Amino acid sequence: MSHNHSLCSHNGNISDSLGRVLMVSIIINLLYVAIETFVGLSENSLGLLSDAGHNLGDVFSLILTYMAFRLAKIPETGRFTYGYKKSTILVALLNAVLLVVAVIIIIVESISKISVPVSVNGTAVSWTAFVGIVVNGLTVWFLMKYRKKDINVRGAFMHMLADTLVSLGVLVSGILINITGWMLIDVVVSLSVSAVIMHSSLKLLYEGIVLVMDGVPLSVDIQKVKQLISSTGGVEEISSLHVWALSTTENAMTAKIVLKDKSDINMVKARIREQMQHEGISHCTIETETI
Repeated sequence: MSHNHSLCSHNGNISDSLGRVLMVSIIINLLYVAIETFVGLSENSLGLLSDAGHNLGDVFSLILTYMAFRLAKIPETGRFTYGYKKSTILVALLNAVLLVVAVIIIIVESISKISVPVSVNGTAVSWTAFVGIVVNGLTVWFLMKYRKKDINVRGAFMHMLADTLVSLGVLVSGILINITGWMLIDVVVSLSVSAVIMHSSLKLLYEGIVLVMDGVPLSVDIQKVKQLISSTGGVEEISSLHVWALSTTENAMTAKIVLKDKSDINMVKARIREQMQHEGISHCTIETETI
């Protein structure tokens, strides 16, 4: 029985345009936090000051995401032979945890308003909430086209989407309270938004845990991968197959296959490499055996 190894690799670099988008998003959101803090202090609004602290947490999330992408570009070293790409996965998990915690805080604050209703009226507060919708909404729009390519971007996207919906909820509920006088509208809106965001947040958290545990990335259909390799001409059997994430944008695979004829080795490898690229697996090590 003969053995042969093959390595296929494709670098999934983060685009410079995404780096610029993250930097612009960080700047405009920091400016909004400063505005919100100033208005909150001027108008003695604890609500705005609290929201400013929450938004500062979202800025921290954007900064973490940007730092992870910068770390992912550092070349490999003698000890870190894949470079620092794995840091993007750690940041993704941290971002998911922060998002879940943020939503829990919103839920707790909303429930507390049932016993102690808090007025959301006031021109200054309403205008500040409107600015928040614009700033957060703009950030969401910036990140939208990148969110499907990377879990970190998706986490930042969810953070900003949550803020946009919360700000919108505050504004809408404020208007409705002025019209109806029913203070609990604010609670109903907040809890409704929180329920939607929590569902996505838990899914993001689960995906982060899977990546940290070197599980098969949710973007990869492992059964389809097995089927594609098994159906490749010349393949007799798959004796070992492992798929995991090197980073939030790059997946790896090791496979050990048994071939019917050693003369098919080069053809089989080339075909598998091509198929795996289409399945989102950019690094693959293939070991072959022939009967």
